[in-house]
Amino acid sequence: QVQLVESVGGLVQPGGSLRLSCVASGRAFSIYAMGWYRQAPGKEREFVAAISWDGGNTDYAASVKGRFTISRDNAKNTVYLEMNSLKPEDTAVYYCNAKRAVSNYWGQGTQVTVSS
Repeated sequence: QVQLVESVGGLVQPGGSLRLSCVASGRAFSIYAMGWYRQAPGKEREFVAAISWDGGNTDYAASVKGRFTISRDNAKNTVYLEMNSLKPEDTAVYYCNAKRAVSNYWGQGTQVTVSS
């Protein structure tokens, strides 16, 4: 299986930036695609971004496209989510995800709050 350890989120002002990281560990972890999801108060968990480990292809939710960037560092077994031009509606708990076929693993989640 895969274990996921996320960085601490934080409090940022509207228009600010923040980078999240998630370190993956476990045997054969490199075969998993990685992604980020988020859940705001009173809402369901939603897809944010994903990246393939075998080609660097990325995918983004329409609400974050052009503002967020997902990337990876294979040497450090780490996936990142760089968030720019943050808005109050980006406030949520952000979850790291690892996926392969029918297997799906989640991090503990990290709080990101965008407020003035």
